[in-house]
Amino acid sequence: MLTQRYKCIVQYDGTHYVGYQVQPNGNSIQTEIEKALRKMMKGQTIKIDASGRTDSGVHALGQVIHFNLPIQIKPESLQLALNSMLPADISIRQVEKVSDAFHSRYSAKGKKYVYRVDLNRFADPFKRYHTLHHPYRMNLDALKASLDKLVGEHDFTSFCSTKTEKENLVRTVYVAKYEIDEAANELIFTFIGNGFLYNQIRIFVGTCLQIADGLKQPEEIDRLLEVKDRNEAGPTASGKGLYLVEVYYDNTFKEKFTHF
Repeated sequence: MLTQRYKCIVQYDGTHYVGYQVQPNGNSIQTEIEKALRKMMKGQTIKIDASGRTDSGVHALGQVIHFNLPIQIKPESLQLALNSMLPADISIRQVEKVSDAFHSRYSAKGKKYVYRVDLNRFADPFKRYHTLHHPYRMNLDALKASLDKLVGEHDFTSFCSTKTEKENLVRTVYVAKYEIDEAANELIFTFIGNGFLYNQIRIFVGTCLQIADGLKQPEEIDRLLEVKDRNEAGPTASGKGLYLVEVYYDNTFKEKFTHF
C-alpha cells in the first residue's frame, strides 16, 4: 500500500505529561497525538516518530514529528483535523508532505533550547509550571564565563544523566548564552547544538547557576569536562523551565553560530 509521509511541528505545554514519549507511568504527548490519529483513521494505529523525547514537565515550541498515512490528505486539512481532537495543551502548528527519506530524528542536524528562570523575589503563581524560580543575586560575569566554556566540541559525560543509553557522549555546542528579559525579570538561557544528551541542558543550567551564585568558579566547567563524572557536576534543574524551540534539518544553520 502506498503511503504519504507527513512532517508536523508541534507545540505543547508539558506540565501534565510524563514527557513526550509513551511511558507506563502516565500520559504522554505521543499518546495523545497517536490517539487523535487513530480516531481520525477510524481505529487504525499510526506510529509517529519525533526528533527526540522531552522529559516530564518540559515544554516545546517546535517539536518535530513524522508519520505515514495510507491516504492522501491536504496538510491544512490534516492540521485542522488533529487540532480538533487534541487537548488544549497540545497544538499542531505546521504540517507538510515530505518524502520517505525524511526522518524527524535521524535527519535532524541540530536543536535549539531555551531555559527560563524567574528572578522575582516572590514566585509568580502564573509562572510556577513554566519557569524555575531563582530569586538570588548572581554574578553575571561569572555566568557568562561559565557558558562560554561550554561552547565547542566536548565529551559531556559530566553533564549527562547516568541513565543515558548513548555510548558516544561527544557533542558540539554552538551557542551557550544568557540574556535578561527585564520586562518579565527573567534570565533566559539559550543553547544550540548538533544534539543534546539526556538531561544535558538541565545539568548545564544547574551547574551554571551554582557558579553564578558564587558557590563555584567558572573554571569548574574546565574541570568537569576533564573528569567526565556526572556526580561532580551541579544539580539537574527542574524540567519546567525548559523549552525545545527549534529543530534544524539543514546544516546551513551552523554558519551563523560556528566561531570556534
